Amino acid sequence: MTHPTSPHLWPENTDVHDGVLHVNEIPVTELAAGFGTPAYLLDVPGLRSRAARYRRAFEEAFAPAQVSVYYAGKAFLSRAVARWVRDEGLRIDTASAGELATALAAGIDGAEIGLHGNNKSVEEIDLALENGIGRLVIDSLPEIDLVAARAAARGQRAPVMVRVTTGVHAGGHDFIATAHEDQKFGLSLASGAALQALEQIVANEHLELLGLHSHIGSQILDPDGFAAAAAALLGLRATLAERTGHLAAELDLGGGYGIAYTPQEQAVDIEALAASLAQACRRECERLGTPQPDYSFEPGRAIVGPSMVTLYRVGTVKPVELEDGGSRLYVSVDGGMSDNIRPALYGADYHAELAGRTSSADPVPARVVGKHCESGDIVIRDVSLPGDIAAGDLLAVPATGAYGRSMASQYNLVPRPPVVALGDGAPREIVRRETVDDLLALDLG
Repeated sequence: MTHPTSPHLWPENTDVHDGVLHVNEIPVTELAAGFGTPAYLLDVPGLRSRAARYRRAFEEAFAPAQVSVYYAGKAFLSRAVARWVRDEGLRIDTASAGELATALAAGIDGAEIGLHGNNKSVEEIDLALENGIGRLVIDSLPEIDLVAARAAARGQRAPVMVRVTTGVHAGGHDFIATAHEDQKFGLSLASGAALQALEQIVANEHLELLGLHSHIGSQILDPDGFAAAAAALLGLRATLAERTGHLAAELDLGGGYGIAYTPQEQAVDIEALAASLAQACRRECERLGTPQPDYSFEPGRAIVGPSMVTLYRVGTVKPVELEDGGSRLYVSVDGGMSDNIRPALYGADYHAELAGRTSSADPVPARVVGKHCESGDIVIRDVSLPGDIAAGDLLAVPATGAYGRSMASQYNLVPRPPVVALGDGAPREIVRRETVDDLLALDLG
């Protein structure tokens, strides 16, 4: 067996034998025959390995401070995944009642779960409090009173953090840069709203202030912004202590670490980032004269994203002549924007390779498109594929673990693909394929 081209894009346990992609030693031809296409293929040992690696990187860099690492439920969450990452020492970050219920159904203790959201409902807050949630992340001034009232009604103190908009922002697209002022998340440091929120919480008998939270964006490949955001949070922590006598015990420095989607990209070096960030935090605490807090981190897509591949079957292949005299091969697959909305939503780039056979044909410029009734239904805008690619071939797209299934839709009433777990016993669906009967069951006629 050999590694696929650009092995850094593919799940850890991926090889190629006689032109056929294997995940955990299972050929995708066999998986396509057994589970159909499209399908999300999850490398379970690889997922667990990445979870453990991120936890170790932060624990070692920030020692002797206590460190917690949160798995991003929004990237992809199922009961099995929740159990696997918890087994590797991660906690679970949720952002809705559905994500919270899934984590609880997996047997995750409420104390190991956090709840985010800019518009938490009463039902979501009550569900969190009922299950002894580890932290609710306050996102607005009105939410302070809402959470306090729900906690008072239950005779509880709600454990809360405050999401601070530091003004430091980064990420691959304006829609996923989350720390600039003109957006829906968090409380502004510059306007004083964050400090006001912290003071209100300290004074409220029904709330327990755990600490401060920052999230500067997503798909971040340049780590410099993290140190600046950390310095801003540590400064706010010191100011709060001066004004109220309360020294917040924990800082959540967020995450959103970038992964590689194309051969030209490289993922963040997490060990180097953690070491650099820890050093910056120590220096800032020394300058401020405050003791080190405990720390928490939210790697985001970086854990599950590279651990999954989407497997498609090719249908129509159509050469299209271009205005400059060249041509492009349009390769249609049996999925599309319903199983990966990111290219249409963000202009996100991906890579694809022929996965079910060898080919000696010269590569040609190609565009991988879906089957939906939208001209924007593009899976990969520009990729080189063998010139003899044809209907019936298998095409694999790496790095689809984050937001592929979780943002999937039923557009054109196309049922959503399954998630197939590999490397944890026999291959099996951990999220089954939807059927047309499932769609009709929601239609009350």
